[in-house]
Amino acid sequence: MNFLRRLLPTTFLILLVVLGVGFWFRHDKFFDWVSSRGYQPSSLVKSLVADTSMTPYAKRLFYANRPVIEPKDKFNKHCTDPSEQVAVLGCFAGNRLGIYLFDVTDERLKGIEEVTAAHEMLHQAYQRLNQQERTRVNGLLQEYHDIKATNKLKSKIASYETSEPEQLQNEMHSIFGTEAADLPAELEEYYKQYFSDRQKILALHQTYQSEFDKRIAKISNYDDRLTALKDTIETNKKSLDVREADLHQRRNVLNAYLAAKRIKEYNSLVPGFNATVAAYKKTVSQTNDMVDEFNSVLAKRNDLAVQERQLEDAIDSTVDTAPSQ
Repeated sequence: MNFLRRLLPTTFLILLVVLGVGFWFRHDKFFDWVSSRGYQPSSLVKSLVADTSMTPYAKRLFYANRPVIEPKDKFNKHCTDPSEQVAVLGCFAGNRLGIYLFDVTDERLKGIEEVTAAHEMLHQAYQRLNQQERTRVNGLLQEYHDIKATNKLKSKIASYETSEPEQLQNEMHSIFGTEAADLPAELEEYYKQYFSDRQKILALHQTYQSEFDKRIAKISNYDDRLTALKDTIETNKKSLDVREADLHQRRNVLNAYLAAKRIKEYNSLVPGFNATVAAYKKTVSQTNDMVDEFNSVLAKRNDLAVQERQLEDAIDSTVDTAPSQ
């Protein structure tokens, strides 16, 4: 009996240590539960989880931050950052401190809120990585960036080099996970803990990104056509000025022959003169047609530029898109 009494404190201490170690390894799950307790996600927030194929673990990380979709006035109170060089569509406030998403209402940009939600959830996920795993993932991300990433992705990452240089790997983690279509197998396997089907996110990203890309491409094509037309029109106008002066001179010669009744010489020059006049008029007509085409192309180009600007404004929470009174 005395032995048991002496053993009880040691047993109790061992039990406390075991429970403490167990809690330490599971404390994130417990605190995530506490943080999301009482949180009722809206139907829209629930759809973000489903549409991006978040795994149960990713959903837990997401809901632990009590995500909300907000109009610009509320969103700007949580997320406006003057140092950002790109439009801010969402923000992660810190471990379990909140995820805020900008309510993008332009129907042409369907999918952008889903991709933003996945992007912000991945910031929370990155913060949860232990040092060994973070070092491994950072290496994979940097290798992909240096060897395979597109110029568009590199440009997006580069925008953080001056504003948030200490967050480069963190941003790579979110951007590549939601936008990079050709990740190496090891990274694809890594992201499976967050998404059961990452292709869904890539498709959503491509859907709204194409609204920008196709307009930018058409504007570029129109600009090339406008440049070519402008060069030809200016060349033709210079040529027409020279030819017009030549025709005036030749007309004066014909008039002089006619006045002097030198009909034979006059008649010999008339066919050549008429042919030159016809060629001149043809060039004038062609140039006028090109001017009309230039104006038509310019109108189409400007219309697309307005559309592209509208799309940019739709994802910029700092822009006042309300109609003027």
